[in-house]
Amino acid sequence: MENDNKMTRRQVVAGLGTTLAAVAAAPAFAVAGKAINPDDKSVKLSDPVTLHPKPPFKSQPQPWPGLQSKMDPVPDCGETSYKGSGRLMGRKALITGGDSGMGRAAAIAYAREGADVAINYFPTEEPDAREVIDLIKKEGRKAVAIPGDLRDEAFCKQLVQKALSELGGLDIIVNNAGRQQSINSITDVTTEEFDATMKTNIYAPFWIIREALPHLPPGSAIIGTTSEQAYDPSPDLYAYAQTKAATMNYVKSLAKQLGPKGIRVNGVAPGPVWTALQISGGAQPEKQQMFGSWTMLARPGQPAELASIYVQLAASDASFASGQVYGASGGVGQP
Repeated sequence: MENDNKMTRRQVVAGLGTTLAAVAAAPAFAVAGKAINPDDKSVKLSDPVTLHPKPPFKSQPQPWPGLQSKMDPVPDCGETSYKGSGRLMGRKALITGGDSGMGRAAAIAYAREGADVAINYFPTEEPDAREVIDLIKKEGRKAVAIPGDLRDEAFCKQLVQKALSELGGLDIIVNNAGRQQSINSITDVTTEEFDATMKTNIYAPFWIIREALPHLPPGSAIIGTTSEQAYDPSPDLYAYAQTKAATMNYVKSLAKQLGPKGIRVNGVAPGPVWTALQISGGAQPEKQQMFGSWTMLARPGQPAELASIYVQLAASDASFASGQVYGASGGVGQP
């Protein structure tokens, strides 16, 4: 009779499991019964196919390097949409090409995540850069504008030193600035053009990282902007595409070299994203007008759609991500 009043171990486990299942299901029942907190701030889903403008776009050539503020449509870099949550509070970032495109999107996102930001840009891009500086300051963060030509080694050294001085240190470097010129035949690529592309896209990150490295503490992050061109090069981007393959390579090489020092190195590989690169010689006119139409979303990406990737790769909670290349290409590119 005594055993009749005792529960077996199996009965206890089964009963506990039933109880836990009921507790876990309770929120679902509440949702089904419409018992939802009226202050709920749930994010509404957006259809990525209709979220941003689709081609055709009007022909709108500009001299290199172009101003995104004069583009139609103007690229969305998250000026009104990106919401921060303090993921980079107290961090100090240097971003090249921070006036427009992915660099601008990263700068805005970093500031809204709590970082102080220095941006570099070509002097003729001052109008776009001023907008970014104002947006960073609006978040109560320190903003430093450092115009100059990355093709010059001496300037790259000065860039790092000024960022260090003005921000009081550095722990994020985003090598984003790039030169892209569409030229159909290698026979038409001049030595001067080839040299300008290599110096902007490959030499500048080398000079910047080398100068900054002695000052980067463990926990720092270096991020390079590579491209789907590293994996699937277009015939008219002979010079540009090989620099993006080199960027992918230095990300993986430096990740191995700097990992023991506690410094992570990663890359972002955009597919067709609507930036000033396309309208300032980076795409043939007919390709620019239909830019991004070949993706699964039938449109180009917007820089704002990559901002969270730059944040993730810089954030401390991504501490095991190094030597990685994160892609965003609308379903058509690699990785």
